[in-house]
Amino acid sequence: MLPDERTVPPTEHPVRVEEDLLAARHAVRAAAVAAGFSIVDQTKIVTAASELVRNAYIHGGGGTMTVSVVRDAAGRTGLRLRVRDEGPGIADVEQAMTDGFSTGAGLGHGLGGTRRLVHDFDLDTGPGRGTTVTVARWQP
Repeated sequence: MLPDERTVPPTEHPVRVEEDLLAARHAVRAAAVAAGFSIVDQTKIVTAASELVRNAYIHGGGGTMTVSVVRDAAGRTGLRLRVRDEGPGIADVEQAMTDGFSTGAGLGHGLGGTRRLVHDFDLDTGPGRGTTVTVARWQP
């Protein structure tokens, strides 16, 4: 039986200092390997995690990432990432999801690119209340 959140507890990772960004990527890669993801799916979920934790660090002043191995109703195994910060929130979500939009020196592929790398994408944000992004990528 493959692992899931019933047998593998979710892990929480701080996103407070720059070194935490690398640690978060390593944690997601290890979880993806343990869950049996292909190298392509590993790369996609690690890239998504990298974008999300970098956003939490740079724009949200830090936060946490929770990694869970999950199963859906069809029995597929997936990884769910929840990245939360207590920053200023995103004032214009539509604009933030637009390719090419950046509030920093980046290329502006962050949230829109992340949405394309995962199967499930949920964004909860608002001015003054921080941002929580929950994503999941499923094995075929």
